[in-house]
Amino acid sequence: MLSDVDFAAVWLTLKLATTTTVILLIVGTPIAWWLARTRSKWKGAIGAVVALPLVLPPTVLGFYLLIALGPHGLIGQLTQSLGWGVLPFTFVGLVVASVFYSMPFVVQPLQQAFEVIGTRPLEVAATLRASPWDAFFSVVLPLAKPGFITASILGFAHTVGEFGVVLMIGGNIPEKTQVVSVQIYNHVEALEYAEAHVLAGGMLLFSFLVLLALYSRKGTNAWK
Repeated sequence: MLSDVDFAAVWLTLKLATTTTVILLIVGTPIAWWLARTRSKWKGAIGAVVALPLVLPPTVLGFYLLIALGPHGLIGQLTQSLGWGVLPFTFVGLVVASVFYSMPFVVQPLQQAFEVIGTRPLEVAATLRASPWDAFFSVVLPLAKPGFITASILGFAHTVGEFGVVLMIGGNIPEKTQVVSVQIYNHVEALEYAEAHVLAGGMLLFSFLVLLALYSRKGTNAWK
């Protein structure tokens, strides 16, 4: 049976994943659009920075974020000057860390979707006197819908499965920063294997359903 602390961890994880995914779709869309369209010499460098969490150990990313968000870091000094305090060991800090950690899982699917669209639909829209903004919202976004769905699913699922980064930035504070992955670790450390099985089994089922949804969509699209 799940305890109140377990349910709180599940709720906090869902809240964190939802918030992070929404922010990443807002922030990641212009980044992905720029990467898909630009010929700038900085494209490779920016793309590498976005993809860095794919190869960087989570504890390394968490460590540097902890320094940056801490009282002596650049971001930490800024938030303190604005009266917001420091972000580590808060829910906002978890969101900031999750945005960085899950960014490639949102930006890359969107970039691929934009690249597949190409320039032809925008050229046709321009001949109909559509402004760049009109063309983007009325032509690009509908055509890139599969990419947005994939990006949303991957961003949400990846945030749910975080461990190293959230532990470094948020610690292990019940009902404040304690997410499911950390709570599973707590149960295992306390030799509470039955409770760990329930949470871990739920994570396993969730991960399988996410992959099933993605591969089912790819299989369906292959026949169109």
